[in-house]
Amino acid sequence: MIDVTRIASRIGRGALTGIDRVELAYMRHLSGTKVPAMALLRTRAGVVLLGPTAFGALAGWADGAMPVPLRQDLMTRLTRRQNPYLGRVETALRPHAILRAPLILAGALLRRRLPEQTVYFNTGHSNLTHRMMRALHSVPGLRIAVLLHDTIPLDHPAFTRADQIDPFRRKLVVVAAHADLIIHTAHSTRILTEAHLARLGRVPMGVVAPLGVEVATPDPAALPTGLDLTTPFFVAVGTIEPRKNHAFLLDLWDNMATGDAALPHLYILGNRGWATPALLDRLDRGQPGVTVLPGLGDAAMMALVSHARALLFPSHVEGFGLPPYESAAMGTPVVCAPIPAIREGLGDYPVYLDIADSYSWTETIMALSTRLPTRARKNCVEPPSWREHFKTVLNAL
Repeated sequence: MIDVTRIASRIGRGALTGIDRVELAYMRHLSGTKVPAMALLRTRAGVVLLGPTAFGALAGWADGAMPVPLRQDLMTRLTRRQNPYLGRVETALRPHAILRAPLILAGALLRRRLPEQTVYFNTGHSNLTHRMMRALHSVPGLRIAVLLHDTIPLDHPAFTRADQIDPFRRKLVVVAAHADLIIHTAHSTRILTEAHLARLGRVPMGVVAPLGVEVATPDPAALPTGLDLTTPFFVAVGTIEPRKNHAFLLDLWDNMATGDAALPHLYILGNRGWATPALLDRLDRGQPGVTVLPGLGDAAMMALVSHARALLFPSHVEGFGLPPYESAAMGTPVVCAPIPAIREGLGDYPVYLDIADSYSWTETIMALSTRLPTRARKNCVEPPSWREHFKTVLNAL
């Protein structure tokens, strides 16, 4: 049984985030096995258990292959007045429902419907409450597996929205009390996560399973018209927020613009997150050699990544770090901060530079901009696969 509450709430809100993509991968893989799969959806009215026919619809709406039906029923008009798009999703999912129940009755009804030894997967961190976990654990033999991406909200609160820190802490308390298996994406994140869990009094069984990396086929035809790809250019991929350190790159380009050498171009590929007003103001005003391209599809993004002189990734901290893996799989050079999770997975492939050393970043960028790029298949890195991820997770269970 897969919790799809998060991805249902994300449909229609723009490009999928990394966590959304993980939930989508779990839906696709587990619904395609020989073991019967169901989905759990939390709505304002309670809990909905969805049958296997729901997976195809959810996946199609999430990746944009199918439009969400326009209809809203009375229940969603009453409960989703502030979010009509989610109301449409919930209305369209109702025909796939096997069971509906208010949360207070969820345990009793789930016991009747779910077989013993059911495994509940939570990858999006929705519904991590004591009440929901107790309802699930009332099913004989049910096991709860939670994928914890990282503990950045607790380890680096300055890089997290203030209103997300306490909710995350509460969810971690729930995980410590109820999880039967925790899925970690790297050994470095496991160490940090289990230190927090130890302070909470219980460290559930854990397994390290790197996320699968699926690299889209580059499609230059999907790029916006008018881009000059003849000038040497670099890319920065990721949501625009303080943790990704876009301001550092803007400072580098400001300084390089005052020099005598030809200025390479920087394409910032990402949507706006909770970036500071000062950073957003800099992006709105624009600066020489920098273009922001939000909302690109995967094929268009990979078209730029595959022809860039390098991916620049000066992030302060990462639990996994998907863009460097995607770039390495394309054979594109990677220049990034010495982040443990990236070093663990990519070894010596990237050029690691301290973000306190802007001189070395500038020198490396200028050197790469004057060197003709080579893209030999032998230089590519084979990224981790979802097949291996699920083999590790299911063997642990």
